[in-house]
Amino acid sequence: MTPPHTTDPRATLRAGLPDRYLTPEDLVTMFSLPSVETVYQWRRKHIGPPGFRVGKHLRFDPTAVRAWVDQQTTHDAA
Repeated sequence: MTPPHTTDPRATLRAGLPDRYLTPEDLVTMFSLPSVETVYQWRRKHIGPPGFRVGKHLRFDPTAVRAWVDQQTTHDAA
């Protein structure tokens, strides 16, 4: 079996996140959110992981999502 290439959507980073930009649907799945609207509400309220637009599509850098999760867990532990 050949190892996955970096363009393979199944390739993962050390933190277990995909080695590609994440979609709002990915965040819904990762965090068991009720709907994609929750992701858009977080964005409007500036409380979720930072995202960016590619044309009309919203995307998230997996490294930024990991940093946001780490920040949330650190904040909750304090």
